[in-house]
Amino acid sequence: PRAAYFTEHKDDEDYALIMMLPPEMEQSETLAREIIYVIDTSGSMGGQSIKQAKPALELALNQLRPGDRFNVIQFNSFTSKLFSQSQPANQRALNQALRYVHSLQANGGTEMASALRTAFANPPSSHYLRQVIFLTDGSIGNEQALFEIIREQLGQSRLFTIGIGSAPNSHFMQRAASFGRGTHTYIGKLDEVQERMQALFEKIESPILKDLLVNWGPDNNIEMWPQKISDLYRGEPLLITARSKKLPDEISINGSIAGQQWSSKLKLTGGQNRTGVSTLWARNKIGALMQLKRDAEYASVKQTIIDTALQHHLVSQYTSLVAVDITPARPVEENMESHAIPTHLPQGWDYNKVFGQPYPATATDARSNFLIGMLLIMLFAFFYATRRYDSYV
Repeated sequence: PRAAYFTEHKDDEDYALIMMLPPEMEQSETLAREIIYVIDTSGSMGGQSIKQAKPALELALNQLRPGDRFNVIQFNSFTSKLFSQSQPANQRALNQALRYVHSLQANGGTEMASALRTAFANPPSSHYLRQVIFLTDGSIGNEQALFEIIREQLGQSRLFTIGIGSAPNSHFMQRAASFGRGTHTYIGKLDEVQERMQALFEKIESPILKDLLVNWGPDNNIEMWPQKISDLYRGEPLLITARSKKLPDEISINGSIAGQQWSSKLKLTGGQNRTGVSTLWARNKIGALMQLKRDAEYASVKQTIIDTALQHHLVSQYTSLVAVDITPARPVEENMESHAIPTHLPQGWDYNKVFGQPYPATATDARSNFLIGMLLIMLFAFFYATRRYDSYV
């Protein structure tokens, strides 16, 4: 089927799940691309992570097509890029890039903000679809500040995140890719690089539709999520959820194919009634609101997320499902004891790469110094007394 339509009526509201496949196109009709590869070379990437990231990036470079443009950016405590601006994917530029990637070493801090700004700098040409491929272990904590950079500077770029290693920050990377109208890929082991990367690049090398918009007609009371629709690639469907007191009988979907405008109409009649459509709509809404949250809007956005989660019985950052155990675990009169428990680094991380080379322990114990000093004083006193006795005799 080229399209599917599912509905659910709940609490006097109509919910809809709409799926639509893009038209079949020849390979020559796909969009030209500008690909920016961003690789994390911070200390946390030391060990297995950098060993996974480098062959993944080398494979990505070898997947470039004639007519594509590309650049490579690395970041740790500082950000640097291979070329001052994107270059055509000819053999000379590719060989230079492969040598550059082979020489990369993991060291320093994780300053991701500067790398994002560099990747999004300078708007792409109207003839190219810019795809930013971000390879990192995601060892960061300032997610909200990075979401703000993506929101303000993404423009017409698309962001694809690739999680490397045993402990990537999946929350940030999945949300960043979703807001950046891209996808997230996770590579947990070295032997998975070929398979996962091949699947990703087979997908993103065939962009079909971009700049998609849904026209719901004169009714402005439709609440659709996601509000920003990702590009569609070969064989990939358009998926949107919507809620309204009354859904229209027909919608139109508009977009761009290889620089030309495309439009299609879809009738919203005769859809199958299914449970779970409202839950999916609520999940999409909460996920989008978590990405758009800013300090000035924090209170209202937080309350909207809470209200939506409670209405649809969902777990969110502000709501939980709590299990209460009424069985006593210890006598009430006994005091609890607490102490810190040491933790291990994620598998594959190198301690010295993350925290730096430790200084050697060169200090001598103070008690030993005191005893040695007293012994030397006693020996000197004995030697002095002996010398005076000899002089009197």
